[in-house]
Amino acid sequence: MEIFHCLYLIFVISSMSLSLVFANDPYSEALLGLKSQVIDDFNSLDDWFVPSGENPLGKIYACSWSGVICNKNNSIVVGLNLSTKLLAGELPGKYFWVFHDLVDLNLSQNSFSGQFPVEIFNLSNLRSLDISRNNFSGHFPGGLQSLQNLVVLDAFSNSFSGPLPVEASHLQNLKVLNLAGSYFSGPIPFQYGSFQSLEFIHLAGNFLNGEIPPELGNLKTVTHMEIGYNSYQGGIPWQLGNMSEIQYLDIAGANLSGSIPKELSNLTKLESIFLFRNHLTGKIPGEFSNMKALSSLDLSDNQLSGPIPESFAELKNLSLLSLMYNQMSGTVPDGLAQLPALEILFIWNNFFSGSLPENLGRNSKLRWVDVSTNNFVGSIPPDICSGGVLFKLILFSNNFTGSLSPSLSNCSTLVRLRLEDNSFSGEIPLKFSHFADISYIDLSRNKFTGGIPTDIYQASKLQYFNVSDNPELGGMIPPKTWSLPLLQNVSASACNITGTLPPFKSCESLTAVELQMNNLSGTITGSISDCQALKRINLANNKFTGSIPEGLANLPDLGVLDLSHNNFSGSIPRKFGNCSSLVLLNVSFNDISGSIPSGKALKMMGSSAYVGNPKLCGVPLQSCATSIAILGSKGSGKLILVLLLCVGVLMFIAAALLGILWFRRGSKGQWKMVSFLGLPRFKATDVLKSFNSTDAEEAMQPPQSGSICKAVLPTGITVSVKTIKWGAKRMKVMEEFLTRLGSARHKNLIRLLGFCHNNHQAYLLYDYLPNGNLSEKIRMKKDWPTKCRIVMGIARGLCFLHHDCNPAILHGDLKSSNIIFDENMEPHLAEFGLTHLTQLANGSIPATNSRRESGEFNNTIKEELYMDIYGFGEIILEILTNGRLTNAGTSIRNKPRESLLREICNDNEVGSSSSLQEEIKLVLDVALLCIRTTPSDRPSMNDTLKFLSRLSPLSKTAEL
Repeated sequence: MEIFHCLYLIFVISSMSLSLVFANDPYSEALLGLKSQVIDDFNSLDDWFVPSGENPLGKIYACSWSGVICNKNNSIVVGLNLSTKLLAGELPGKYFWVFHDLVDLNLSQNSFSGQFPVEIFNLSNLRSLDISRNNFSGHFPGGLQSLQNLVVLDAFSNSFSGPLPVEASHLQNLKVLNLAGSYFSGPIPFQYGSFQSLEFIHLAGNFLNGEIPPELGNLKTVTHMEIGYNSYQGGIPWQLGNMSEIQYLDIAGANLSGSIPKELSNLTKLESIFLFRNHLTGKIPGEFSNMKALSSLDLSDNQLSGPIPESFAELKNLSLLSLMYNQMSGTVPDGLAQLPALEILFIWNNFFSGSLPENLGRNSKLRWVDVSTNNFVGSIPPDICSGGVLFKLILFSNNFTGSLSPSLSNCSTLVRLRLEDNSFSGEIPLKFSHFADISYIDLSRNKFTGGIPTDIYQASKLQYFNVSDNPELGGMIPPKTWSLPLLQNVSASACNITGTLPPFKSCESLTAVELQMNNLSGTITGSISDCQALKRINLANNKFTGSIPEGLANLPDLGVLDLSHNNFSGSIPRKFGNCSSLVLLNVSFNDISGSIPSGKALKMMGSSAYVGNPKLCGVPLQSCATSIAILGSKGSGKLILVLLLCVGVLMFIAAALLGILWFRRGSKGQWKMVSFLGLPRFKATDVLKSFNSTDAEEAMQPPQSGSICKAVLPTGITVSVKTIKWGAKRMKVMEEFLTRLGSARHKNLIRLLGFCHNNHQAYLLYDYLPNGNLSEKIRMKKDWPTKCRIVMGIARGLCFLHHDCNPAILHGDLKSSNIIFDENMEPHLAEFGLTHLTQLANGSIPATNSRRESGEFNNTIKEELYMDIYGFGEIILEILTNGRLTNAGTSIRNKPRESLLREICNDNEVGSSSSLQEEIKLVLDVALLCIRTTPSDRPSMNDTLKFLSRLSPLSKTAEL
């Protein structure tokens, strides 16, 4: 009892002490109340406490706390900076009443959510309010006009919705207004044209629509305006040409139409203008030459026509000129070569013609030139890299001719050189010892001679080298080619190369060797098995001899091996029967003997992979057991007669069935069967009979387009069948696209085995995978290595579609239900390319191949590729959270990574001290990169796979 009385006495004394303290220090009391209401998992506010004892008169304890700013005599709190404190939860407004002298309030880069507290608008002395990079939601509250002293309002990157706050226009002292990166909708209020002091306005990345109000032209004090990445109607108001002080104007990705108003040329202080990714038409106003301060002009990805204005020669400060992906024509003005500041010239995917200016590069320090996919002729300007900083030269898909200037070897800064698909001739003058940093060279589809330069081994950072389709190149493969430490891809097909293959030494990075259609001879040495990263080997149509090295079957990722049309002998190594990664093997037209090794993969290749080898037998060729003895024995004549009679009867029955089917088919056209590697050569009637139907006519009419069913083909192979409707006029282009899909083979893609079609519809036949899809299994408990394996498998499959298929194939509908597992629980991408196929079928895209399928960034499909990458990021989040976060890219984008990481570690039952947390953090970082708001900020799948490759080998390869 005495102990109880003592404790009670201590409590009463403590309470009285705190009351005395807070009577003189209401700021500390309010801040402690605020601290008690927010989530501070990282103890960022640990120093916010009041020591025991009496408070000397007038002392404010909070003045010594982190983030709290007081006046000189520490009697008033004038600033509160809680930026990057990792705080979360809803922000209570009731504690702000005491801060009536507050001048600066910074809550940025936390995870505050819910409604923004309207009580803050009572702080009438505020000059700066920064709530950026949080997750405040709902409509922006009313009452903003009370902050008449406000100079800075920064609410960037939140989740506000509804209309923009009109009240902001009443703040006549406001200089910075940043409401970008939320979900504001509706039009920009015309009242926003009445600001008297505004210098910076940023409204980009919302859901704004309507027309851009012409009243914005009244903003005579604004120097920086970003209002793009919305979806407006109409065009650019000519009144924006009245913004006399503006230096930076960005209205990119905004659905703008119409022509570019010439009145914008009145913006003589403008330094940067970005109008890319719109629907602008017409010519570029020649009056733009009046903008003498202009350094960056990006009008790319529009529908502009006409030439580059000659008057651009007057833009002496221009460093970036980007006009790529338009419909412009004419020649490049010689005046561009005189611009002293020009560094980046992007004019690819247009219809430009003529020669490039002779002096291009002589008067400026060019860094990046891309003029690909035009109609240019002539030669490369001799001084194009005289500035000494050129690192990318992209000239492919033009009509350039002549030999390469020896001066090109002086471009020691080059990282990327693409000259393919032109008519360059003569010897390749590159001195690889000068290229310390070059990683990518493509000289294919030209007329080069003189062989591959022998010093190629000195380009120590070279990763990709392609000289294919230079029929007169000749020469030999340089001896030390494979020793390049970073070399991944060597393509030199159809080049009339002779000699033997150099020994494969130090080839750890090599993934692809394509040397088909040459005159190479000799044997393949066993050292090729040292190239453990090899995925693709094509040596077809040469003169190789000897046996197939057994070591090839030991390559863990080998997917394509084409040795056809050579003089190989001996047998197919038995180990190939266990090669799970192999999706294409072709040894046809050699002198191979013996039996084809057993194994599902080899059986699925089809007989075309083995024909032309008379001594070879086994499935899918004829049985190795012979019937010659039977036919040569007594009574063989009778047996032959019986066989012939049976064959005749079968032929008669088949002809009758075909006649009936033809009669019943009517106007639908004859059914045809197209088979790819992996499907035996069935007839269309075999497929039609395989559906679960008792009537052939029903089999030709499934319930609806897009449906999927299971069918068992004559040999017992089970396939998945998808139905798609098409029209006769679009059949040819759709057949071509399906052929591309059928050629896309990777262990993480479901195989398209073939398709059966008439003039109105097609049945697509895929491998039947028995273990369901990711959506069905996402909530099943899986260990971390399992999750890594699924993520890596999806990444490899998508990377193959984006980077190993030419042109790239977009998935178009990447989601967890389209990730299907095989019998080994290996993930396979399903439905890839079908969105594009459906668009072809319904006419939403032209039925002719566009010349714009090429381009340095595969420009015609880049948006869809970016969406694939976004979908991959969302799938990662779904896997990491066991299905808790589905389609969560938008909702978690502004959530602090640390908070998200903590949640995911809890989902995976991983403690903060676990070594797995670093791996989870890496995968989470990849997901966050993939779901970035701006598509061009997302990494390519190639880069994404490189990021993921940092995972430990155990995590990447563990079995399920």
